[in-house]
Amino acid sequence: MNQILVVEDEPIIRTALRRLLERHDYKVSEAETVKESLERFDMDDFDVIISDLRLPGAPGTDLIKATKTPVLIMTSYSSLRSAVDSMKMGAVDYIAKPFEHNEIIESITRILRDRKIKVAPAPIPEESSELLIPGMIGKCSAMLELFRRIRKVAVTDSTVLINGESGTGKELVAQAIHKLSGRQASDMISVNCAAIPENLIESELFGHEKGAFTGATSTRTGLIEAANGSTLFLDEIGELPLEAQARLLRVLQENEIRKVGSVQSLKVDVRLVVATHRDLKQLIADGEFREDLYYRINVMALVIPPLRERDEDIHELAEVILERTCARLKSPMLYFNQEATDVIQDYPWPGNVRELENAIERAVVLAESEEITTDLLAIEPDDDNQSKIDKNELVSIQPENDTNEDLSLEDYFQRFVLEHQELMNETQLARKLGISRKCLWERRQRFGLPRKKKQAN
Repeated sequence: MNQILVVEDEPIIRTALRRLLERHDYKVSEAETVKESLERFDMDDFDVIISDLRLPGAPGTDLIKATKTPVLIMTSYSSLRSAVDSMKMGAVDYIAKPFEHNEIIESITRILRDRKIKVAPAPIPEESSELLIPGMIGKCSAMLELFRRIRKVAVTDSTVLINGESGTGKELVAQAIHKLSGRQASDMISVNCAAIPENLIESELFGHEKGAFTGATSTRTGLIEAANGSTLFLDEIGELPLEAQARLLRVLQENEIRKVGSVQSLKVDVRLVVATHRDLKQLIADGEFREDLYYRINVMALVIPPLRERDEDIHELAEVILERTCARLKSPMLYFNQEATDVIQDYPWPGNVRELENAIERAVVLAESEEITTDLLAIEPDDDNQSKIDKNELVSIQPENDTNEDLSLEDYFQRFVLEHQELMNETQLARKLGISRKCLWERRQRFGLPRKKKQAN
């Protein structure tokens, strides 16, 4: 049972708080002043301390300096200035009196949850903990399978092809492979093939001799040679020109390179990891990618699932990104309110993790209090052609016991969602309805059908 200390000089408020907290299964101790608290109790024995800001003798913020236990400050002198000052001094949260009962319970629940994550993370099942990859977050089955494959392929020198939509973290996967390999002592060399002009890409990759072309005033070492003994990561390999593809094929076949303008070859020991968001087989059909190179790089293929298919991971990802962003921007620690949490969970994230990072950074920059709201995230979905529901598909999923042939399209949608949302997740609901998750989210908002919250275990 979590223990909470309430420090409040007004008996009525103190008693009301104690009764409220005890009804929610918290063990409560009481004190009237900071001095009494420090004399009677060991502050570190509590899970949360709730203290009035203005107390006889010393302010409630003095408790922050006396303990590592999270301190929730409350005051009837509500102002942005006192809130900011309290947070700067280390208060974990701030509530103005009079407060709603559910407001303070939600705040305590969040504080305890955050403390549990930071101080005593919930144990991960043994079979899963061995698979987790440093720097990557994911507990859904698709990510655990990806982690398993990363660990298997990392200890080999096999060429790896990483497939995934833009923003899913392909370079993170490449870095994980490198760090778990025997080449980790040397830095991985990363190249974005789409960012190098076509007329320079061969020189960048393979190097050139002095005088090889106009402007080649000195001999240059290429990136493949620089990666000798290490890992070379070629991002967006589908953008590599055909001539450069032929030269890369020779590197894979012969383990040697020849600089532009040179007649001599140089042996290299390079582990190649490549990535793309494009369909390489389609590029082969279109004559834009060499088939022999495709079979050379497709030794071990890893597929990164898009964020919209990782329902179990979105909340944890958002919390970790928020914490990192606050630290990087030197901002006080912020939190998502419940509506923002729901929106983050339901939004389809077409830009994947990169879009989530950008939305959270924008919110942190614009936030004027410790609470992040939906308007700060600015991820309200727009209407598009995908948001049209096919009436024929909706009719096909109409409940069998429905005898009302005059039900409207909206009625079909609402009835289906209400009857199936406890049995299906958002992705399954959207697929059954024949629409995108983005459209499902949008229509929930329009018809006032909030996503059903998961029951706590």
